[in-house]
Amino acid sequence: MLLERTDIPSFLFEDQAYNLGYRYVVGLDESGRGPLAGPVVACACHIEKGADLAGVQDSKLLDVDKRKEVYERLIRDPLVVFGVGIVESDAIDKSNILQASMQAMLLALQDLKQATDYLLVDGNFFPNTTLPGLALIRGDQRSVSVAAASIIAKEVRDGLMREYHKKWPGYGFDEHKGYATKGHILAVKLRGVSPIHRLSFEPIRSLVKQ
Repeated sequence: MLLERTDIPSFLFEDQAYNLGYRYVVGLDESGRGPLAGPVVACACHIEKGADLAGVQDSKLLDVDKRKEVYERLIRDPLVVFGVGIVESDAIDKSNILQASMQAMLLALQDLKQATDYLLVDGNFFPNTTLPGLALIRGDQRSVSVAAASIIAKEVRDGLMREYHKKWPGYGFDEHKGYATKGHILAVKLRGVSPIHRLSFEPIRSLVKQ
């Protein structure tokens, strides 16, 4: 179910681009800018008219079960084409989370393997590319392509964090997905950092120095 009522994503921005003569419009969004551990994951998503878009919404506004249901439907739909880009925590520490997010988007575009000619990007930053497009604040609530990208990016990242939990149990990565819960911070205090913690993020940086 939806957790709150908001704007329903539409093809408005996609149609505006098509009316200008563009032929392959792609939505971009990322998941994992805020956590203390794990990668940032981006998705580039192109949706053809006729795709089953029931429930497609900003991933943050869907509960876990609904988001998974919509994700499974999207990735099986032949009218939905997507690519995924992943930038791990060590690369985030070497640059910063904004640069890492933009790099993940470029990797997602490469993974898409399609001759994209117009981008719709969630937020107010645009990746370093010669492709034209728009940066849309609340894009995941306004564009179906961006909303679908937000769902796929979130589900892929959550799956990675569940796998990381198997490699480094005791931190609760399968539950909090790397975000700064009290239990997560306590686990770091007791166990130290794991290889996927972001050492440039507070409070991890301060805990490492103790």
